[in-house]
Amino acid sequence: MSQVTAQTCPVCGVRIEAAASGDRVYFSYGPPGTRAKLWSRVCQYAQKPACINSDREAVGPITSSDGYDANPNLSLG
Repeated sequence: MSQVTAQTCPVCGVRIEAAASGDRVYFSYGPPGTRAKLWSRVCQYAQKPACINSDREAVGPITSSDGYDANPNLSLG
């Protein structure tokens, strides 16, 4: 059985569960994500000393799907 440790960020309130199989980030809304998604959407902008996701090596590689779509296809009609 693998050991899971959890932390809640005092800056943004997300919960990060760290496990040998990979970290899972639980946002207040939406499906769980990764540290890279959290970094792309929150941490790089917040830049607070208490952030628990500031270790760039732990964040890992960031993909184009981690950030928000700059030009979403909105149907307003």
